[in-house]
Amino acid sequence: MALARGLRYTKRIRFIGAESVMETYKMYIDGEFVDAENGDRNDSINPFNGEAIASIPRGGAADVNKAVAAARKAFDHGPWPRMTGEERSELIGKAAALLKERMKDYAKLESLDSGGTINKTGADAFLASRQLAFFGEQAKRFNEEAEPIDGMMREGRSFNYTIREPMGVCAQIIPWNFPYMMAIWKLGPALATGNTVVLKPASDTPVMALELARVFDEVGFPPGVVNIISGPGGVIGEALTTHPDVDKVAFTGSTEVGREIMAKAAGTLKKVTLECGGKGANIVLDDADLDIAIDGSIWASYYHQGQVCESGTRLMLDANGHDDFVEQMVEKLNAMTMGDPLDPATQLGPVVSQAQMKSVLEYIEIGKNEGALLACGGGQATGGDLDKGAFVQPTLFTGVNNQMRIAREEIFGPVLGVLKYDSVDDAIEMANDSIFGLSAGVWSSDIDKAKNVASRLRSGTIWINEWHMLSERSPFGGYKQSGVGREFGDEGLHEYTEMKTLYVDDAKTRDNKPWYDMVVARPKSDA
Repeated sequence: MALARGLRYTKRIRFIGAESVMETYKMYIDGEFVDAENGDRNDSINPFNGEAIASIPRGGAADVNKAVAAARKAFDHGPWPRMTGEERSELIGKAAALLKERMKDYAKLESLDSGGTINKTGADAFLASRQLAFFGEQAKRFNEEAEPIDGMMREGRSFNYTIREPMGVCAQIIPWNFPYMMAIWKLGPALATGNTVVLKPASDTPVMALELARVFDEVGFPPGVVNIISGPGGVIGEALTTHPDVDKVAFTGSTEVGREIMAKAAGTLKKVTLECGGKGANIVLDDADLDIAIDGSIWASYYHQGQVCESGTRLMLDANGHDDFVEQMVEKLNAMTMGDPLDPATQLGPVVSQAQMKSVLEYIEIGKNEGALLACGGGQATGGDLDKGAFVQPTLFTGVNNQMRIAREEIFGPVLGVLKYDSVDDAIEMANDSIFGLSAGVWSSDIDKAKNVASRLRSGTIWINEWHMLSERSPFGGYKQSGVGREFGDEGLHEYTEMKTLYVDDAKTRDNKPWYDMVVARPKSDA
């Protein structure tokens, strides 16, 4: 059955050298590949050269209603939530195996759609297959097995247990910066724990999510378990977050949109997990290894053109070592290679779209107007192949204070602000003076000192002498307005479950019941 279903969509995007053949995608609802109800379509654009790489359905509220109805039916009446964990694990594992087989093609496709360098998207493709395999293994743990409650097991009185059960229909909204991996981050734990899903990719980068629909169909997931719809975020996002048959909303994106989702989900008291914005404080202590700290700070801030929520976008340097650090960093930034993302020699590709490039360039102007000093970069990168793309020069500001907008707002581009500190206490105070608390980092040759600094930082993930290292086994999420809940680890899996408590009576006779004296009339005393 799975093979027969998969044969309908064996045609995949084809590559001829660095060129791609235009692909036409459909949405995936209730086990069928369908066009949008309104018939509308958009092209997905390669940010390197402005060329269309795929035709994408532009769905709306009617498509949301169909997808949610399919997911609701699959959860309430279908086999998926009633399968054993081993059965779910087998199907998820088969999907992960296909992702592993197709890593090279998916890395190229992700690069064309998002502008990520092939080195970055190659890692993404490897991690996506590994992460989905991990979630498949975790599915074996969720068999509705009762867990005794310590201290609440009284022989002859009662046994008390908890059970974790799937939450229901989960709406999942993912961003454009890591479209492939973010789809796996959302789908994996929801499916492992027995939920059904409606996934909405970002309008700028929908291709890999729609490609994943083909994988789940080919493997033979029951109809309605996975539904993937594309279209404008405002329309589809609002329809999903307010829909009465959606039990949970999981969102990754900006804090501004996260607030809106939380407010709209409140109307039906939906469970929400939100992984939102960040403005990571990157603190270099005066005893740090400069070679490692300089290169590591470039990695922390400019990886994927700075389009990473947990990037280290506020670089905090000790006043005494500030000038030497900046000088060496600028020299390295000016030598970075920009170009075709499919060329392995490219270190910096384009940002995701022309609109995002415009936004980043506007922030650079804001920084200059606020009085920050431009140490390098500061404009659109042009010349040769760069002319057609959305390229921004790697930009570094000095003279930044923590009240400037470029130090307080998420830019999501290759722009780094350097803040000078006189004491470690000053650096910690600046780091915590933010509405965000997603990530931070400390560079030092003294690990104990670095750990002490880390203990005082209000962030969900803190790296010491490293950055961007995340694992599917370790919880990830933010403090303050960087989010609600966690992804990855046991905590991330539990975000997709409801906790049920069972009280099992063990009193064999009526007179052993705790309510006996209140309910049953005892004989009156002769006294």
